[in-house]
Amino acid sequence: MITGRSLCSQRLLLAFVGLFGGVMLESNRAFLSVAIVCMVNNTDLNTINTTKTTSPVSEHAEFFWSKSEQAGILSAYFYGYMVTQIPAGILASKYGGKHVVFIGMLIGSITTLLLPIGARTSIYLVYVLRVILGASQGVYFPSVHGMWGQWAPPLERTKLLAICYSGTKIGTIAAFAFSGFLCEYGFDNGWGSMFYLSGGLCVLWCGVWYITVSSTPSKHPRISREERTYILDSIGGSHKVSPTPWLLMMTSAATWACLIGHVCSEWVTQTLRTHAPTFMNEVFNFNITENGLLSSIPYMSQAVSSLIAGQLADYLRSRKYLSTTATRRIFQSVGFIGTGASLVCTGYVDVDNRYVAVFLLACAMWFVGLGAAGFMVNFVDFAPRHGGVLFGVANSIMALVAGVGGPTVAGALTPNKSQEEWRNVFYVCGGFCILGTVVFGTQARGELQPWAVDKVEVVVRESKDVLTVSSSALQLNSGRLEEKTTRISTHL
Repeated sequence: MITGRSLCSQRLLLAFVGLFGGVMLESNRAFLSVAIVCMVNNTDLNTINTTKTTSPVSEHAEFFWSKSEQAGILSAYFYGYMVTQIPAGILASKYGGKHVVFIGMLIGSITTLLLPIGARTSIYLVYVLRVILGASQGVYFPSVHGMWGQWAPPLERTKLLAICYSGTKIGTIAAFAFSGFLCEYGFDNGWGSMFYLSGGLCVLWCGVWYITVSSTPSKHPRISREERTYILDSIGGSHKVSPTPWLLMMTSAATWACLIGHVCSEWVTQTLRTHAPTFMNEVFNFNITENGLLSSIPYMSQAVSSLIAGQLADYLRSRKYLSTTATRRIFQSVGFIGTGASLVCTGYVDVDNRYVAVFLLACAMWFVGLGAAGFMVNFVDFAPRHGGVLFGVANSIMALVAGVGGPTVAGALTPNKSQEEWRNVFYVCGGFCILGTVVFGTQARGELQPWAVDKVEVVVRESKDVLTVSSSALQLNSGRLEEKTTRISTHL
């Protein structure tokens, strides 16, 4: 639970401002997933389908984009996204995550505002704008993750990050829930209003972010002395930029376990975020308004489960019922198993029971939400000072494998838009869930790794009578980093 010490604190404010940042980020990205259903004439001229009739063409359809072109547009975001991950982590640790996030999100909001103009000009301009959007928004998670490495006390870490990162789920909910309504009743032929609305709100959020947050507690102008001391004592007082131990970091089992867990979970998430509305339309024939609302339900489920998981995980750790390692492994493994089983079952639901499919997708995303107490926070567990860089590395690989691969594979496996083809998409998702369970469930680490500890600095001062040795040694004690100072006096 949020204690009196953390209620109304600047770290809790950072979590809520970050939550709304996630809403802006995800709505800017996800609106196109539903908008494309009403933007595009659903008759694919490149596909001869003799087994099923095509869905009715939306009256708002302006474009004749093929199935492969639509998949390419949806995945183009991740080509840009993966490029800025590692640089963002490095820049955030050097110049502060606040400034990196502000610049990136401002560029992303402008790109979103330009998308309707680009779409009516050329499909190639849509590709370019989506790549720029991905590159600009790609700075968000590595930068914010690096900030949490310096803001989140260890035993509040899961719940604070769960609150902050629940914004992406809420953004998906908002995008799916309102996009169908906006497509039907909005201005600029309906779908155009989605991008003007999300882009404009994101500009406003950028101003709020810049005014209210700071990169570190020590730089915040409005933080209380009590809160600053509490955070610094909990995490460790030194916030100097530490050199990144690249070789040790990239050969660590903890790094690779978290990275693989991240990729496996995001394969499912990105596949559903980009293709769930298309699946609902092609297999179950939901109209655009129903489609948007029903596609948002799984993400409501995920948002709730991630918040519950964050609170429960920190409760179990604070009461010492489970170690951090056991907590991360159990929550993430249960999440993977439940997600895979729910998705495979979804593939066997027929059109007469289409609301059962919605329920199963909600179950799948509920289990995905348990990752808030699993891989999502794990980098900050075992390497808090390098969390931004690590998250950048993981997100770069995720963007290539899951962000580009997930939508592309789903598009390639469903050329005829049949239920049997979509069943194969869910089998692939289930396979990634099995891989994640095996690797993360056996190899994840929750404790600070030796290569992530700051080097000990020893200062020797010699006087006439006394030789004094001062050392700043970081020790791990009950899941908390504490700064110890040892003084040894020896008479000469």
